[in-house]
Amino acid sequence: MKKKEILFCVVAVLMHSFLPLLAHDSHKGLHHWEIPSMDPDRIILTFHGDPSTSRAVTWRTDKSITKAVAQIAEAKVNSKFTDDAVSVEAATEAFDLGQYKGNSALVVHYHGAKFKNLKPNTQYVYRVGDGSKHWSEWIQFRTAKSSYAPTQFVYFGDAQNDVLDHWSRVIRMAYQTAPNASFAIHAGDLINKAHRDHEWAQWFKAGGFIHSQWTAIPAVGNHEFMLLGETPLKGWSWFKEKKKVSIQWRPQFTLPVEKDLVPELHETVYTVDYQDIRVIVLNSNDHLEQQTKYLEQKLKNCTAKWKIVTCHHSVFSPADGRNFQFARDHWKPLLDKYNVDLVLNGHDHTYARGHVPVRTRDEKSASELGTVYVTSVSGPKQYALDPKQIKAYKSDGYQSDKTAEQTQFFQVITIEGNTLSYVAYTVMGDEYDRATIQKDFETGRKFLED
Repeated sequence: MKKKEILFCVVAVLMHSFLPLLAHDSHKGLHHWEIPSMDPDRIILTFHGDPSTSRAVTWRTDKSITKAVAQIAEAKVNSKFTDDAVSVEAATEAFDLGQYKGNSALVVHYHGAKFKNLKPNTQYVYRVGDGSKHWSEWIQFRTAKSSYAPTQFVYFGDAQNDVLDHWSRVIRMAYQTAPNASFAIHAGDLINKAHRDHEWAQWFKAGGFIHSQWTAIPAVGNHEFMLLGETPLKGWSWFKEKKKVSIQWRPQFTLPVEKDLVPELHETVYTVDYQDIRVIVLNSNDHLEQQTKYLEQKLKNCTAKWKIVTCHHSVFSPADGRNFQFARDHWKPLLDKYNVDLVLNGHDHTYARGHVPVRTRDEKSASELGTVYVTSVSGPKQYALDPKQIKAYKSDGYQSDKTAEQTQFFQVITIEGNTLSYVAYTVMGDEYDRATIQKDFETGRKFLED
């Protein structure tokens, strides 16, 4: 054999040996639960369309899976439902984690499928995969009823920091407390650094199967916005404008698109109508004026029995150094005018529940309730309360009912008949706060019981 041929063979052998190692260089430093594979992971259920007849599911694989499907069937008391399973083709999106320098240089595939024409108030089972060998387990959920009926949901303030270490026990205790919750509201700052995939991996691992069973209603927080590696210019006045929503947000959550809004607000501002309960999700980070018009539009002709608004920044900030004046100047008048029942916020890493009573003509507070406002935190990052600031909100008609600091919470809201029951639990599962709203649907009059 000639020397050139020998050299060629040696090079070929070396390349064959080292190429697999080179191919996995992008996995260096990753935990096994961060590394994508042919098997589905990060499965999450969201609303897209009428909750009584539809759902959306999103999941992730490695880039070798180019064709993905979801299967769905009505649940049965045994495994024979598989005979009736219907396949739904999923949309696949290639996603480059390396576009943010803090991530590994890795391309993954996100897949999204929409279940349509489902039956109301029916338990379904679904799974996601490649249509061949690589499937998730079968997962159950129930569609909403087509009319007003009792329901229960869970609400979380900021998870944000050390999510796997310290938020996992919060969402798992919430699941133990309200296992049949219809949906879960995440009021922003799900993680700390918007584009960092390691943190999203923690969020999905912390919730595990819960994300695939409870339908999520996520709102963006300020920590879902971040620079994507641009070189800073002189001065900092441009800083907020250059921030981008998490590069993972839209690939990993299949959410409603409000086409009349600017593209920057798509899948961050939307409305869910669940069994005569309207939930309006706002993006309190930017384009606030346009959202003011959107909010009024969604409230003006709303016939739902209950109206709930969620956004990240607190309308009545209880923490030291926080102030969302725009919301009090522009959103609160609409919340008053259209008799919104409940506002759910995060951002301030403290706990506060208060309410705005109906004002009489002589500007005195009546016994009737206007709106209940809650700020909460579910993660380990905690701030101090500002009692003076809370007291100063009296000029806006706000009355403080319950506060806390240095405590991780989750909240369970139950709606039945003319009653909305709100309970805040600590991470240990102990009840900390309770309030009940009694409402006359004919007149709209409400009363609060602590």
